[in-house]
Amino acid sequence: MKQQSLFVNALKESSSRDKAFSRLVSEYKERLYWHIRKIVLDHDDANDVVQNTFIKVHLNIESFKENSTLFTWMYRIATNEALNFINSKANKMGLQNQEWIQAIADNLEADPFFDGENAALVLQKEVAHLPEKQRIVFNMKYFDGMNYEAISEILDTSVGALKASYHHAVKKIKTKLKDGD
Repeated sequence: MKQQSLFVNALKESSSRDKAFSRLVSEYKERLYWHIRKIVLDHDDANDVVQNTFIKVHLNIESFKENSTLFTWMYRIATNEALNFINSKANKMGLQNQEWIQAIADNLEADPFFDGENAALVLQKEVAHLPEKQRIVFNMKYFDGMNYEAISEILDTSVGALKASYHHAVKKIKTKLKDGD
């Protein structure tokens, strides 16, 4: 934690902010990209949300209280930015968030940045059909390997609720894959 405090201080200090922020972007952009990509599904959209996330981090670093890790705080911002992005896109098209995500998932084969094999494509499509909270919890737990405590901090939800969401998500995915739908 002491090393984090020094880094956060460098981000907050005007004389070291630019260099520290460049390091922050370099260190976290790929992890945040993949987290966001699993939420918004589209490569270009994920890049836009990553950029918005880092802008928010830069603008709000002064208000970071260090009650959580910097990583957790940024993940929370990234998750909220991704959800806001989906909401905005869906509203512009007159769709519900879930309908918009499913439409994007149905077009993953055409995405030149999706290099998954057929099994990964099938899994992504099934994950896209989950309700939003279950989808995000499943992605963070299954793909990112995060523990429930970290997810709880990021999503501001109890560990018990997260475990239930993950369990329901896994059950739905297994049922769909077994039925072949």
